[in-house]
Amino acid sequence: MAKVAFIGLGVMGYPMAGFLAKEGHEVTVYNRTTAKAEQWVKQYGGDYATTPKLAADAKEIVFTCVGNDDDLRQVVSGEHGALQGMKAGAILVDHTTASADVARELAVLLKAENIEFMDAPISGGQAGAENGVLTVMMGGSQSTFEQVKPVIDAYSRCAELLGEVGAGQLTKMVNQICIAGVVQGLAEGLHFARSVGLDGPKVIDVISKGAAQSWQMENRYQTMWDGEYDFGFAIDWMRKDLGIALEEARRNGSHLPVAALVDQFYSEVQAMKGNRWDTSSLLARLEKNR
Repeated sequence: MAKVAFIGLGVMGYPMAGFLAKEGHEVTVYNRTTAKAEQWVKQYGGDYATTPKLAADAKEIVFTCVGNDDDLRQVVSGEHGALQGMKAGAILVDHTTASADVARELAVLLKAENIEFMDAPISGGQAGAENGVLTVMMGGSQSTFEQVKPVIDAYSRCAELLGEVGAGQLTKMVNQICIAGVVQGLAEGLHFARSVGLDGPKVIDVISKGAAQSWQMENRYQTMWDGEYDFGFAIDWMRKDLGIALEEARRNGSHLPVAALVDQFYSEVQAMKGNRWDTSSLLARLEKNR
C-alpha cells in the first residue's frame, strides 16, 4: 500500500480517490473547495489538507486531476503548490487533460528536484470513474510506469505507457478527435431517422450489431433520441480538449477538418445555453428548428 495525495476532487477525481482509499492506500486529498474535501473524508476516511503542499508532504505518489494547464501549474508549482511538499524520489501523476507542452514543462521542473512525472489523461467519463473502469493514457519512463500502475489499477481497466512524457496527452487528443467525428455522425443518423419517420431505437438495435457500432451509439442513442442532455461530459470541457488538439495540429502540420467543424458545431450548442450539456447534444443543434 502507498502513501498518496489526490489533488482535485471533481466529478472524476472524487471517485478515483475513493477507489484508492478502498484499496487500502493511505490517501490525503486536497480540493479548492474545502467542503468537498471534508465530504470525501467523511465518505472514504483518510485525511484532507488545506493546500496542495500539505497534501503532498512526504507522499510517495501525488495525483492531480484539475481543469486546465493553468490550474495544473498552480497546484504543482504555484504558491503552496505540491512541489514544495514533495521529496526526492516521489512521483507526480497528472490525470488532467492538458497540453503536451505543460506536461514536458512540469517534467523538467520536477526532474530538477529528483521527482518523476507522468502525464496520464483518462477516458471513460464520469461513469467510468464511478465504476473504476477508466482508460489511462500515460507518458513517462518505463520504470516509473511500473511503479505507479499497480496503484492506478484501483480505478482503471486499462493503463498503458504510450511513450515519453507528453505521449499520454497526445494520445488523449487522438481520443477526442475520434469521439468528435463519431458523435456528429450519430447525431446526423438519428436526425435523418426521425426526419423520415423511422423508429430510432429499433434502427439502432439493428445497426449496432454491424459496422456502425460504437460506444457512443450503445451508451448515448436513447438519451439523444429522448432529447436528454443534462449529464455527462460537458461541451465546455470538450471544446477545451478540442482546442488543445487543434492547436497541436497547427504546430505539427496535421489536418483536422472534421474536428474543427465539430468544434464550431459545439459553439452553436453553447449559444443555445448548452455549455454543460453532454457532448451528445450535437443532435439538439440539428433539431432546434423542427
